[in-house]
Amino acid sequence: MEKILVVVDMQNDFIDGSLGTEEARNIVEPVCEKIIEFGGQIFVTQDTHSDNYLETLEGRHLPVEHCIANTEGWLINSFIRNALKSKNYAFIEKEIFGSMKLVDQIAKILDKGVKGSIEIVGLCSDICVVSNALMLRSAFPNTEITVDASCCAGVTPDKHKAAMEVMKSCQINVIGE
Repeated sequence: MEKILVVVDMQNDFIDGSLGTEEARNIVEPVCEKIIEFGGQIFVTQDTHSDNYLETLEGRHLPVEHCIANTEGWLINSFIRNALKSKNYAFIEKEIFGSMKLVDQIAKILDKGVKGSIEIVGLCSDICVVSNALMLRSAFPNTEITVDASCCAGVTPDKHKAAMEVMKSCQINVIGE
């Protein structure tokens, strides 16, 4: 059985940069521990925007520049990068909340008739984590999908809790509450 871990957007701008929060900073250590203990394929998503971000639809709705490609804020947090050393991982850049590239990469593993499980951790619970979890649920209806709430943080604690409830409603296992 193939085990897959998806680490969503553990980037500087979401942790201690332009959109950083205390809750995001608090999950860095548990996410590192999860990565270190994990034995399987890891996919690390990176929210990636261009210099014209504020002119995009997302930028007009969230007018805070963040995760501009090749900036310090775009980089994966250094503690997370260190935890990934000697692990089997791949980066996946994404322009918006959910990633079809992520689904496609996981499909290369699971569509070979391999049974598997997917676990998701990262930021932000109520935007990118829930988007990717629901896309993966739709793409892999018979695969166990789990979100570790203790390794996720939302824009606010209330939105984090609401996102966990939405995922539970869609038959995604939520642990670590």
